[in-house]
Amino acid sequence: MVNEKKLDESAYAKIVKEIAAHGELIRTRQNEKQAVLDHVDSEKASYHQGKIAKKGFESSVRKINKELSNLDKSIRKSVKNAEIACNKARRMAAAQAPRHFRATMSGLRSVAAKKK
Repeated sequence: MVNEKKLDESAYAKIVKEIAAHGELIRTRQNEKQAVLDHVDSEKASYHQGKIAKKGFESSVRKINKELSNLDKSIRKSVKNAEIACNKARRMAAAQAPRHFRATMSGLRSVAAKKK
């Protein structure tokens, strides 16, 4: 008896959830980065208004640059992981390409693709 390919829906759903989780993590990190950037603007305004000293502002800038670098690394890592999960889903979906069958009087037979 001939059987058609069947997609493992639970495995595919798991991959889709993984992609969504990576997307949420990317969005969270982007929001954190935006908060840091907003904080820089407020610190800069405080410095120009004379509320904080130059040394304090320089120290804050070094700390903020390190934090921005770490957030960028985290975002890049999440993007890469999302890309890997998307490739898994794509390969899994591509494997579901239909096989060509031909019905004959004697039954079903698989027709192989012709090579060029």
